[in-house]
Amino acid sequence: MHPRRQSAWFNASSYLLGVAALLALAPFGKAQGLTSSDLSRFRFVGDAVLSPDGHRVAYTVILYDRPGRPAPQLWIMDLTTQKPMRIGDEKGVAVNPRWSPDGKWLVFQGRVGEKHGLLLARPDGSEITTLVEKIEGTNSPLPGGGQDVTWSPDGKQIAFLSATPDERAAEASGDPMVISRYLYKPDAGEGLTRFNDNQRLHIFAVDLASRQVRQLTQGIYDEHSIDWSPDGKEILFASNREPNQDEFFNYDIFALHVEDHSIRRLTATEYNEYEPLWSPDGKHIVYRGTKRGLTDRETTMEDTHVWMMNADGSDRREIGAVIDNRQGAPQWAPDGSAVYFTVQERGSNHLVRLPVGGGAPAYVVKDNGGVGAFSVGKDGMLAYTFTSPRDMAQLYVKTGSAAARKLTDLNEVLAGKQIAEVESFTFVSNDNRFDVEAFLTKPVGMTATSKHPLIVNIHGGPHGQNGPGFNFKNQVYAARGWATLNVNFRGSTGYGQKFADAVFGDQNGDEGQDVLYGVSAAVRRYLWIDRERMGIEGVSYGGQLTDWLITQTNEFKAAIPTAGIANLVSYNYMTYYNQYEEMEFGQFLHQGNLMDVAWERSALKHVAAAHTPTMLLHGENDNDVPIAEAEQFFIALKDVGTEALFVRYPREGHGIRETQHVIDSTDRSIAWYEKHFPKPGAEGVTNVQP
Repeated sequence: MHPRRQSAWFNASSYLLGVAALLALAPFGKAQGLTSSDLSRFRFVGDAVLSPDGHRVAYTVILYDRPGRPAPQLWIMDLTTQKPMRIGDEKGVAVNPRWSPDGKWLVFQGRVGEKHGLLLARPDGSEITTLVEKIEGTNSPLPGGGQDVTWSPDGKQIAFLSATPDERAAEASGDPMVISRYLYKPDAGEGLTRFNDNQRLHIFAVDLASRQVRQLTQGIYDEHSIDWSPDGKEILFASNREPNQDEFFNYDIFALHVEDHSIRRLTATEYNEYEPLWSPDGKHIVYRGTKRGLTDRETTMEDTHVWMMNADGSDRREIGAVIDNRQGAPQWAPDGSAVYFTVQERGSNHLVRLPVGGGAPAYVVKDNGGVGAFSVGKDGMLAYTFTSPRDMAQLYVKTGSAAARKLTDLNEVLAGKQIAEVESFTFVSNDNRFDVEAFLTKPVGMTATSKHPLIVNIHGGPHGQNGPGFNFKNQVYAARGWATLNVNFRGSTGYGQKFADAVFGDQNGDEGQDVLYGVSAAVRRYLWIDRERMGIEGVSYGGQLTDWLITQTNEFKAAIPTAGIANLVSYNYMTYYNQYEEMEFGQFLHQGNLMDVAWERSALKHVAAAHTPTMLLHGENDNDVPIAEAEQFFIALKDVGTEALFVRYPREGHGIRETQHVIDSTDRSIAWYEKHFPKPGAEGVTNVQP
């Protein structure tokens, strides 16, 4: 999502009190694993950008020890000495670092001491100056955004994004509030408001010598994902120029002439183009895109692939078609011979190099885990962040075929802690169409005779994936002697387009059976799993499937849906991304009998069959899955006589982000399962489902 450019990192807030009694609970056995409170001591690397000469890397470190949400700091590391240096003091926050073409300056957004806005610093952290003091953001849903800042090739100007009010801004903040927009709600993660601020992102440029700022675009559209051309004449950007842009999500690519502000259109399609970048010689443009007639703002069923076209928009070709999996935003090799991009594959996120002139793709990083940010330098040098099975994302550097070097080791909290093993297995789906993969995080402290609870943790999307990468909550459960099962059900990414499409028209259908078949396989292959102590949880679509599955089976002793959809009909008309069900089912709910189908596939319709004690967690200002979904299901469960608890988190949007809220929700989850799991060995096997 495209967050408001300050509130995502800069807001401080109070938090709900945790469950104090849980702090006295010791992990299973004698093994020393992670506890929920350890989260506040974690750090991970967010962005990573190599300097033009390859001698330094600028990177952000995200900290969980601040009030409110995790906050980023900016660091620079000399790659010869591997000595890190923070820009600003401990209280500073900074994002979006970008080197000048000559490597003598670093621009970034944030706050350092009394300085804030768009800032400039030397590579040694000196001469920090303010270029633009006030940069405005927007909470409008603008997913898939690329660069917010780009240098002119001569290093004399910097283009950046800032928002200005559109003609409806005053109406949407008045008393009474007047709404005329279809897209009147903010994005999923903002969490602080309930309404779109009606600000529009535009392109500005600042001259470094004079500090003069010019607004280069204006109007009723948003411009974003900017990149300055090598000849200095144009700036690429992406924008939705549809006459009904709120109703139809469709980015195209444009080029802005810097001097006269004229705009030329490079694509005109019904599908989406994201994150365009000029080639080093300015003759080509690479971008990430789709090719279907409908793409949703929040999630897309179609795997995005890498595309390339000529600078005039001609000869568009899907160069990423050689890989049948979801691809991330591309970056050029400095010599223009290849592009690099991430690929989701069987739970991991690998990094690939693809020659643009033809030839086979080559995996540059193919370890189990996830590549996040990356930066490509000269002579095959690569800086990237990587989440391994044993730690949050750290910074690595790699040159050519040489082994990668790990440059950061930020989490002293892991010293002396036992990290649980993650093992994958596959099973045959209920309809014999797919081999479905699942990942099992094993308990810490197992013995030859011990029995252990199992928590089924379902990912969101539905077009997402779980994998072997470090999962904090799974590790906290493992430290208590609990296993966690993550099933990449049909509809998940990383298994090809056919698998991602397999949930089409079948929400709360066979993908739910994939989860149950995964549980069936796990309890029969891993005999140490205690069938009498199984719980189920998930976030977003994982919360939806949790709601649904407890109306289909009683095999789980407790359930914890977070931000789950209980009513596909009401949800469709309350969420901000109103094309989602149209994409997932092929038509609007009001067409044909889809309204009846959606109601039939809603957990709320079948709530009379739900007898599993359920704790619902939800962000108060969730505009993705509005909290009314949890409100309905909570009351319905109460009406049925099923034990239910409802926890509402202030200042949260879709999902739970504030550090103390995450700790609190983890503690409450443990307490809920502990309350409803029978004591080990207290009874024989009664749960033989499925």
